[in-house]
Amino acid sequence: MLAIDVKDLRKDFRVQKNREGLSGAFKDLFKREYREVRAVKDISFQIPQGEICGYIGENGAGKSTTIKMLTGILVPTAGQLKVNGFVPFKDREKFVNGIGVVFGQRSQLWWDIGVIESFQLLRKVYRVSEQDFRKRLDNLVERLQLGDLLNRPVRKLSLGQRMRCELVASLLHNPSILFLDEPTIGLDIVVKTEIRDFLMQMNREEGTTILLTTHDLQDIEALCSRVIMLDDGRIIYDGGLEELKTKWSKGREIQFQFGAHTSIGKLKALTEGLDVAWTVENEVTAKLFVPHAVSVSDAMARVVGGADIRDIKIFETNTDEIVRAIYQSGSAEAAAAKKEIASS
Repeated sequence: MLAIDVKDLRKDFRVQKNREGLSGAFKDLFKREYREVRAVKDISFQIPQGEICGYIGENGAGKSTTIKMLTGILVPTAGQLKVNGFVPFKDREKFVNGIGVVFGQRSQLWWDIGVIESFQLLRKVYRVSEQDFRKRLDNLVERLQLGDLLNRPVRKLSLGQRMRCELVASLLHNPSILFLDEPTIGLDIVVKTEIRDFLMQMNREEGTTILLTTHDLQDIEALCSRVIMLDDGRIIYDGGLEELKTKWSKGREIQFQFGAHTSIGKLKALTEGLDVAWTVENEVTAKLFVPHAVSVSDAMARVVGGADIRDIKIFETNTDEIVRAIYQSGSAEAAAAKKEIASS
């Protein structure tokens, strides 16, 4: 069964046009002019139950607008969507019991009361029985190590502590789908790692479907097997993260540190017949560029078998660089075409 089913989804906004100058501002008081802006442009995708999917794009690409339609906050201009079999903006009361939402820059907790009091209020909102609430809360508090925070006012929590509490708040009613919009924004690496580990464990043990929107591509690499990439309201890539790396990364670099001076001529002779390239950094250090069409193990075996090696490091193209190249080209297909032209 599909957790999320989207077909030809569109969202238009009516935006006021502000005229220039004092006279323009005066005219706007009496007669306003508007223009139509299409934020989401007829997108379609499906997410099966139990999948963790990354939904990425630059600012203004339409990510948050899509999330708001999927969670029932906004009504689509056109198209069809179902989440857990419900139309979000029509079946809202039944629908919200099956989803959890975390917006990294907004809070669902009450600022001036204790965390546990916020949780109790949310229990009543979602109509969770006291027995189920206690069982679920104890489990989540233990897994996210929140025992010392429950009686603190939310305003006295650090950002990392608050985000862990936000996660618990979104999961108290045991939703089958979790929407995360920038859940690790502004967090240090330790807290990010804790949250990623928790989400992976929850997905593995409970089968929770997760749609993750983020600018931090390390979140995507750590959690997601699939990526949907959005640009100017349109999907420009929908597929596996490993496929994205394999097809559009430049390849890998291997840095060799030798025990003694090794000439470039000798290095080229060792890898003769392979479509690779050497770069000498100094007398004892050189880098070997290996495109994806060539086996890294074969290239390494030739060098190791013919030279005195002291150290080896392998560098892979960063996901950030791949995504940036695709955005600059306008589509994954265009990025692939540029890559082929550059390599020929």
